[in-house]
Amino acid sequence: MDKEYLIKKWLNEDLTDSEKQAFNELDDATVNQYVIDSAKYFKSDPSQKIADFDNLKAQYKASKKTTKKLTWFNPFIKIASIVFVLLALYLTFIYNNNIVVKTLASQKTTIQLPDSSQVELNALSSIEYNDRNWENKRTLILNGEAYFKVAKGNSFQVKTTTGLVTVVGTKFNVKQRKNYFEVKCFEGEVNVVSDTIVRQLSAGDVYLILDGKFSKAKTLAGSPKWTQNISEFNAIPIGEVIAELERQYKIEVVSKNIDVTRLFTGIFPHDNLENALIAITQPMNMTYEINTSNLVVIHGN
Repeated sequence: MDKEYLIKKWLNEDLTDSEKQAFNELDDATVNQYVIDSAKYFKSDPSQKIADFDNLKAQYKASKKTTKKLTWFNPFIKIASIVFVLLALYLTFIYNNNIVVKTLASQKTTIQLPDSSQVELNALSSIEYNDRNWENKRTLILNGEAYFKVAKGNSFQVKTTTGLVTVVGTKFNVKQRKNYFEVKCFEGEVNVVSDTIVRQLSAGDVYLILDGKFSKAKTLAGSPKWTQNISEFNAIPIGEVIAELERQYKIEVVSKNIDVTRLFTGIFPHDNLENALIAITQPMNMTYEINTSNLVVIHGN
């Protein structure tokens, strides 16, 4: 007898005696019986509805249509992604085209800005500015000390960690070191803002914040002395003077029995270490010794 015919009748429980004998002689009769017996232990959820063939067909066509639409749209998504990446790179190139200039210990340099303004950078200092956007925004970041000769134009800003200096066209010096912020105006006017302290400086005015304390002074000089290879101090703690000596000569200074808060007024040259040490130690009644090419020990009383 036909195997398929027997299985259908067996599922319908409609086998005759002779057909049952033929079914039991089939090779997979035992497996078929096991499947039927196991199925008895599974119960369907009465809340679930079985979709008819027409519903299944409609759902299938809808899924095919959606898939086709997304496949058609994929190239446009890829193109949009590429355009977005290229635009991001372009904007990064235009607006983050910053120029950074740094000096090493005992090194100075002069920078010509795009508007012909000039910056003289002292030892161990740096500036950062945007070259492409300079015409619209004359702003730079200073870390260290620099002397500015600003060409006339729109507002010119120098940003430091302690304060903001704003001018139009003038000559001024900004020194930003640890716990030391000083602005000297040599020509024109300078506006300085640091925390809650705001001052308008004219030629000859000095603005100083040292260890969090504000003070003002005067200068008769026409430019900062360091641009002439001389460091000048007016009632400045000797610790700051020694730090400047290290920057100008690329040396390490070890202080022994020295009160670094003692105030020093005077100068030292940048071209001769022995003369610089004499200029610093003699007025303070101190001595020094040069142990190696880059190590100096200064002794107090």
